[in-house]
Amino acid sequence: MAEQDDIRAMATRFFDAIEAGDIETMKNSFTPDAEIWHNTDELIVTRDQTATTLSGMVTRIKDREYADRQLTVFPGGFVQQHVLKGVRTHDEGAVRLPCAIVCKVEGGKITRLDEYFDSAHVAEFRKFANA
Repeated sequence: MAEQDDIRAMATRFFDAIEAGDIETMKNSFTPDAEIWHNTDELIVTRDQTATTLSGMVTRIKDREYADRQLTVFPGGFVQQHVLKGVRTHDEGAVRLPCAIVCKVEGGKITRLDEYFDSAHVAEFRKFANA
């Protein structure tokens, strides 16, 4: 049970860090060789690539919130369903991106993160990626 409590705390810190724009804490939640997979492009990226992507999101989306968090912890990992909400900095438009994340955890760090988005929501989100 202690392992699952530790995983729950780590998962909460991970998403809280992204909300706060603390990319270094987010990055340090991963092992150096962690794999991050996206269902929308079926690519596996590194924690450094993820940190770069999220750094860009932080500059373009303010008032970030992982709303409606539904976190389920199990031995060796967790799954979380949530809605990323925020406000685009360039036009004050609302952002809403439902997501499910499945993570494998070893030694208190994420070794693999699988990210599931609805492609229609991602398309809307990415329309303003370069704004």
